[in-house]
Amino acid sequence: MITIDITMFIHIVNMIVLMFVLNAILYKPVQSILQKRQEKLDSLNNDVEQFEQNARHRQKEVDKKMREASARAKEALDTARGEAQAVGSEKLAGIRSETDSEKEKNLSDIRAQIDAARKELQEGASDFAKDMAGKILGRSLEA
Repeated sequence: MITIDITMFIHIVNMIVLMFVLNAILYKPVQSILQKRQEKLDSLNNDVEQFEQNARHRQKEVDKKMREASARAKEALDTARGEAQAVGSEKLAGIRSETDSEKEKNLSDIRAQIDAARKELQEGASDFAKDMAGKILGRSLEA
């Protein structure tokens, strides 16, 4: 049976003292360690978040610079292509003009040769006709 005497009050006082002592020696240091650990974890999480944000920002900058460099390279390539086509067109036009002038020169030479041959044939044709007529008639046609 439970008897209420002085030992019960001593036990109650002992429990209260033990509760204060354990709270001061054990619970508060463990709670402060847990709180510091949580603060450190929160700080590390914030740092990680900040680093990730910086990395995303830098990646965007790198992507932007890559796009700009690609655009400049494409523009330079297009310019070089245009210049090459212009130079090619100029050279082609020069070659065509040289070819046309050479063709005209050759045609004029051929025309001159044809005219000379025609003249020579016309001059020789009358002599040839007289010789042939003389041979056919058996006498000379020169009067």
